[in-house]
Amino acid sequence: MVRCGTGRCGTEATVRDERLRMLDAAGDGQGDTGLVLAALHHAAVELGAVGGMAHPEIGPTESSPLRLLASNGLPLAFTRYWRDIPKGGASAPARAFATGGYVWLPRVDPPEQTFAGRELPRRLPGVPEGAGIAAVPLLGPEGPVGALSLVTAPSAGEPDAERRAFLAEAGRWAGARLRRTPPEGEPVPESLLAAEPGPGQRRALRAATVGTWEFDPRTGRMTVDEALLRDIGIDPAGMDGRIESWMDRHHPDDRAWVLPAHEEAVRARRPAEFEYRVRRDDGTYGWVRMRAGMVLDEEGRLVRESGTLWNTTQAHAAAESVSRALRHMTDGFLSVDREWRIEFVNHAAERLLGEPAGATGRLLWDVPAIRGVPGLEERCRRAVAEGRPEGFDAPWPGGDRWYHLRPVPLPDEGLTLYITDVTERRRHEAARRAAAERAALSGQLTRSLAQAVTAEDVVGAVADHILPAFGAAGLTILGLENDRLSVIGAVGYPAGFSHRIHGLRRDVPSPVREALRTRSAQFVESREAYAADYPGTAGIAFAGEKRAWAFLPLTVSGRAIGAAVVSFDRPRTLEDDERALLSALSGLIAQALERAGLYDAATTRARALQRVLLPRALPDVPAVEAAARFLPAGAAPETGGDWYDLIPLSSDRVALVIGDVMGRGMAEAAVMGRLRTAVRTLSGLEMPPEEILAHLNDLVAGLDEDRLATCLYGVYDPVTGDIRLATAGHPPPAVRRPDGSTAVADLSPDPPLGAATPPFTAASLSLPDGSLLALYTDGLVASRERDIDAGIGRLADALGSGPASGAPEALCRAVSAALLPDGPRSGDDAALLVARTRRLPSRLVATWPLAEDPTAAREARDHVRRQLAAWRLGEEVAMTAELVVSELVGNVIRHASGPVGLRLLRSRTLVCEVSDGSLTTPHIRHPSLTDEGGRGLQLVAAASERWGTRHSDRGKTIWTELALPG
Repeated sequence: MVRCGTGRCGTEATVRDERLRMLDAAGDGQGDTGLVLAALHHAAVELGAVGGMAHPEIGPTESSPLRLLASNGLPLAFTRYWRDIPKGGASAPARAFATGGYVWLPRVDPPEQTFAGRELPRRLPGVPEGAGIAAVPLLGPEGPVGALSLVTAPSAGEPDAERRAFLAEAGRWAGARLRRTPPEGEPVPESLLAAEPGPGQRRALRAATVGTWEFDPRTGRMTVDEALLRDIGIDPAGMDGRIESWMDRHHPDDRAWVLPAHEEAVRARRPAEFEYRVRRDDGTYGWVRMRAGMVLDEEGRLVRESGTLWNTTQAHAAAESVSRALRHMTDGFLSVDREWRIEFVNHAAERLLGEPAGATGRLLWDVPAIRGVPGLEERCRRAVAEGRPEGFDAPWPGGDRWYHLRPVPLPDEGLTLYITDVTERRRHEAARRAAAERAALSGQLTRSLAQAVTAEDVVGAVADHILPAFGAAGLTILGLENDRLSVIGAVGYPAGFSHRIHGLRRDVPSPVREALRTRSAQFVESREAYAADYPGTAGIAFAGEKRAWAFLPLTVSGRAIGAAVVSFDRPRTLEDDERALLSALSGLIAQALERAGLYDAATTRARALQRVLLPRALPDVPAVEAAARFLPAGAAPETGGDWYDLIPLSSDRVALVIGDVMGRGMAEAAVMGRLRTAVRTLSGLEMPPEEILAHLNDLVAGLDEDRLATCLYGVYDPVTGDIRLATAGHPPPAVRRPDGSTAVADLSPDPPLGAATPPFTAASLSLPDGSLLALYTDGLVASRERDIDAGIGRLADALGSGPASGAPEALCRAVSAALLPDGPRSGDDAALLVARTRRLPSRLVATWPLAEDPTAAREARDHVRRQLAAWRLGEEVAMTAELVVSELVGNVIRHASGPVGLRLLRSRTLVCEVSDGSLTTPHIRHPSLTDEGGRGLQLVAAASERWGTRHSDRGKTIWTELALPG
C-alpha cells in the first residue's frame, strides 16, 4: 500500500482512490506495455500479490489465443508457460476473458496446452506452493479485450471485496486505454516479458529489464521495484527510501542535467522520460531509462509521481562492445566463448595478462595471471551457470594493486570479463570507512551514554563501545574528590588492582596528573616509556598487567571531575586520528559521568526519604504474622507514593493498610507521609474502615494540587476471625486459605481518594485460622506488557504455590520474584504486604451479659475472679482486674444505658472489656480534694498498661490491657 512516513496516508479507500488517480496520470503518453505495467504494479501492491500478468487478445477468432504482453514480479521460469492461452481454456485468465467477470482459483494451474502429452508437475516453478490466482477481464468499449491476473501469496487467500473491486477497476482502466493489440505472429518484446530471446535479438536486447517506481513529494519517499534494483546491481536493503539516496547514485555528469529536465517537465505538466547512469553497489555505473507520470492537485502542485524504469545497462554495453573505443579503453576487457577460449582482449587487459597479442585463442584458465586471481574461476563458472553477472574486488597477482572483476555471462555465447583498477577507490573507501566507523562509534557511544543513568551504566557503555573499537583490553574510570582519585569502575583488570589506585593523591607524578594539569590526553606506548617518564607510579601501573595506555582527562565546564584510562595488553602506538577520536570521546564520557553523579545523588536522597516515610519494621502482634516488601522503580531518581502499614488496635485487633499516591516526586512523597500519619491517628480513635477512608478523602481533596490516591484499609479481629475491608480505588487483596485454595476478594471499590464522594462502603471476610492475606500496589501486578487483571491472577497463583506454613517473609520473596523476575523496574514502585492471620482460641475468651442495676459490679467481680482462677493467673492480677472491671461497670451503671456486657481476653496481656448501648465517651476528670467522685478512670488508667474506647453500631466498648506475669 502507499505509505507516507511512519503511517498510512488516510483510509484504505482514500489510498485506492489515489492509486486510481495515479493510474490516470501514468497513462498519458505511454504505450500498451507501459499501461498494463502500471495497472499490474498498482493492483499487485493493493492486493499484496507475488506478481501479475496481462494477456490481451491478439485476434478476433476463437483460435487466436490470449498472448502475454507484460508481467511484473514473476520469473521467467513461471511466465514461459503462460506465453499463449487458448480463449476457451480453464485457466483463470481464459475464464475471466470468456465470462467478462472476476475469477478466483486457489491453485495456479497452467494453461492446458502447456503440457500437452506430458505429465503436469505438482506445481509450477517460480511461485510459492499454495499460491492462488485472481483474474479480471481487460474491458474495452465493446467488451473484454484480454485478461489481467495476479498471483497471490499463500497466506493471503482470496482477495476481499474491496480489493476485488480495485482489481476490476484496474482491468477496466487498462482495457479502456489499449490502443492496439499485437497481431498474430508479432513477437512480444522480451525486455518486458523476461522471456527467452530469439537468436537474432540477443545482442540488441541483452537484458532491458523493466520495473516500476513511485515518488511521494510530500514525504520524500521513493519506492523502486526491488527486482529491478537487484538486476541493476543495487541491493534493495541498502536503499532507505529517500529520494536523495536515489539521486546520490546518479552519475555526476548526468546529475547536472536530469534534475533541471525533470523540473521543467513538472512545470510543463507533461510526462518525462530520461536515460542516465546510476552507481551500483560495486562502484560501477549502470544505465536506466525512466518514464514518469505525474499527479497534480487543483493548484498545479505535484502530489505523486509514478512510472516505469528500464535497466538498459546491457544494451549500452553491447553497443560499446562493437565500438572501436573498446580496444583502447583504460579498463581491461576480454570475452570468451562457450568453451572458455579467449575471443577478444583489449590493450589494458593484454598489459594485465602479461601476454600482448598472445592471449587470443587460449583457454582462459591457462593464463597464469588469471589463475593467480583468487576465486575468479569459481565466480566465472557460477555466473554462466546462474545466468547473472558477478562482481568482486581482488588483488592482482605480482603487485600491490586491486582490481574489480565483473564476469558478465552472454546467453549461449560465453562470457565477458571487465577488469577495473580500484586501488585508489579502495584507499578512499578505506579512509571513508574509517571516518564512518569513527562517526558511528561516536554516535553509538552518544546514544548509550544518553541512556546511562548511573555511574555503573556509564562504565559499562564506555567499555562496550570503546574497548572493541580500539582493540583495548582494560578500562578504568576515576573520579576526583578532595584532590584524591577514586575508582568509579574498572573493566579488564585483575582482582585487587582497583584498591591500589583508590585514594591516590592527584599531585603524585603520573600520566593522570599530567592529563588533568594540561587538560589534554596523554598516551604511553609501552612499559619502557612509562618507567622512563613516571618511575614513581610504574609499579602500580604494571600491577594491572597492561603494556600501553591512553589517559583521558574528564572535564565539565572547565572543571576536572576525573580521568578515563584505556589500556592495552600489548605495546600500542595510536594513530593521529585515533588519538583525536579518543580525545573527543572523553568529553562525552565526562558529561555522562556528571549526569550520573547528579542522578546517584538524587536517587540516594529519594531512597533515604522513602525509608523514613515507610515503617522501619512491622510491629510484632499476636493476631498476625506479617512481612512486607518495597521495590523502588529501577530507573527513576524520584521517590514514589507507595506505602503500607500494620497498626495494632485494641483487643488484639490489627489494622492492615496499603496505598499509592499517583505520580512520582517529592510532592507525592509528602502526600504519602501525610496520609500515613493521618491513618495512624484515625486508627487510634478506633474508627471503622469506611469512616477512616472518608476522613482521608477529605484530606486529599483539601490539598491545593489535584491529587489522587488509592487506599485499602482493613481491620482484623482475632476473636471472630473476620476482617472488615474498605477500598478507595485500590486493587482487592488476595487470600489463601489453609486448605490451599486461593481467591481474590470480591470487593466493589469506591473511587480513589480525592475523587470520591462519601460514604464509603465496607465488606467483611471470614478468614479461617492460618489464612494468608496479600495486599499490594498496582506496580507489582501491572506493567506495559501485562494488564492488571492478569497480574492479579498471577499474584494469586504465586501466593498459592508456596508452602502453606511458609514464613510471610519467604512468601514475600517468592511472590516478588514471580511478579518481578528481573527485579525493580523503571516506571512505578511496587509494595507488598503479606500477613498470616491467627485466631484467638475460644478457651482464651470469656463473655458475660450483666444486669443493668447496682449489683452488676459485684457480679462482674465474681466472673473475673472465677475466670482468672481457671486461667491460673495470680492473685495480684485478679485483684487488679477486679478493681478495673468494678470501676468500669460502676461507671456504665451510673452514666450509660442499654445492654451491659463483660468480656475477658487472655493474650499477651489480659484484656478487660465492658460494653454498653451508649455512645457517650468517658473522659478522665481531675477532681478537687473535696469532690466525692471522678477518680474511677484515674484508677483504671493507673492500673492498666493501656485503655480506651471504641464505638460500634450497637454502642461503645471501654477496654483495658493489664500486664501478665512473665
